[in-house]
Amino acid sequence: MSTHRPSRPAGAPMRPGEHVVVIGFGPVAARFVDDVADLAAAGTIRLTVVGGEPDPAYNRVLVGEHAMGRAERATMGLADPESLARSGIDVLLGTQVTRIDRSRRILRLTDGPTGETRELGYDRLVLATGARPNLPVLRGINPDPNAYEHLPAGVTALRDLRDARAVREVVERRGRVVVLGGGVLGLEAALAAGEVGCPVTVVHHAPWVMTRSLDAAGGALLGRALADAGVGVVSGTPAREVLLDEDRRFRGLLLEDGREVPGELLLLSIGVTARTELAEGAGLRTARGVVVDHELEADVEQRVFAIGDCAEVLCQDPSCQVCPGREGMGPSGLVGPGWRQAEWLAARFRAELEAVAEGGTAVLAPLTGGPAGAVRLKAHQVELACAGAVGGLPWEIRADGGSVVQWADGGAGTYAKLVLGPDRTLEGYIVLGLPRAAAGIGLLHDRGETVPEDPSVLLRLDGPDAGGEESPMTPESTVCHCAGVTMGGITDAVGRGAATVEEVSCATRASTGCGGCKDAVRRLVEEHAAAV
Repeated sequence: MSTHRPSRPAGAPMRPGEHVVVIGFGPVAARFVDDVADLAAAGTIRLTVVGGEPDPAYNRVLVGEHAMGRAERATMGLADPESLARSGIDVLLGTQVTRIDRSRRILRLTDGPTGETRELGYDRLVLATGARPNLPVLRGINPDPNAYEHLPAGVTALRDLRDARAVREVVERRGRVVVLGGGVLGLEAALAAGEVGCPVTVVHHAPWVMTRSLDAAGGALLGRALADAGVGVVSGTPAREVLLDEDRRFRGLLLEDGREVPGELLLLSIGVTARTELAEGAGLRTARGVVVDHELEADVEQRVFAIGDCAEVLCQDPSCQVCPGREGMGPSGLVGPGWRQAEWLAARFRAELEAVAEGGTAVLAPLTGGPAGAVRLKAHQVELACAGAVGGLPWEIRADGGSVVQWADGGAGTYAKLVLGPDRTLEGYIVLGLPRAAAGIGLLHDRGETVPEDPSVLLRLDGPDAGGEESPMTPESTVCHCAGVTMGGITDAVGRGAATVEEVSCATRASTGCGGCKDAVRRLVEEHAAAV
């Protein structure tokens, strides 16, 4: 175990009976609460969760699916307040934290429905406030993030259940949808709306969609795949104005070149910004997020922590041997990294409590980032996966020995690009229209394994001679990338009696993130049932 700790005064270790307060009740907070619920039930700690929404934690990744009528509210829940209450956990819903007084370790709370204020003490504070959607600077809307609640009718970033209900009204009557932003979330929403019968147009300012993740060739082929799926794309032209009718309802988007894109619903998908207001007001350091070290500490007293999209891991110790550089990362919008942070922080608290009880010192390996998380476009009509650095031309050989392997079939709409380091491990990749190859290549990337001398063998899994078989999997193969669940973990759960996808999810947490692995989990369950 590493004993790395930035060179600063050590805080007091956590002791039994301390009051831990979690601000925020999204998926990352729910994971942390789940992992320390037994400590609260045993009375080892007091635990309070403060959630700003009236609803308990739910899977935000499925909000878009819910809006399109493809996921029901009952399947999205991640926490049961009654069950938590039985474990001695206080859950305050519809409650805002308006101020953190670090000197007195006091929070000021405001009840949403009544407006009443009160104070709540804490010993340890976990910030899980997430991120807010970015609003564009366009005529017709107020870009102030605090004005989100007052956007014109028909304009939404689809961030919560209330937004989903408004979108669902338009989708059910097959209204025309305009998506501003060609990132992965915007494209998933566009494809989902198109699949249920809505006319859809994506407006993107850059020359091709998913600009940060794809090169020009991959972007062009993805644009063609979107068109084949019935999604129109207007790229290379920024938007200028949100057009409203006399009732101040959205009726269209005016572009800089004078074109007008009509619609009944405008979905804003132009990224997110970490919620740092509370941390800033408390005198904590912020950059693109609440600045924390590898141990997720936001203050020198080691009493305030941050996890999930509000956190920016930015090491300040020049002697650190863990991190490769001094540049922090802002919100990723991915649930997997936040879940790993929640699990690590829960393990840290547990280790400190056990060490105090035994009269020792807790030593826990610091949290590291690992390989860059893959971006997967989850849609029935388009299969895309990409990760890491994808620049470079195939005929270039870098000075360090790195190279690029590229293959494309314009007629079939398939594309693969592998960026290899000098040791032939993957620094990045793009795979479009080759789902089995994408699975195998993604596994090599996640494990840091070398690419075969003949990389074309990776593409043959999707060829006509593959016999329709999936890429071979081993018990160590990752099935659920969000929760890090392997095939072995799923088959073990099935062997212990989990007979449905939902039961496997409860036992392993597989498919509780983006849901992209649900079919793979179902297949493993069915294969086990057929074998017995």
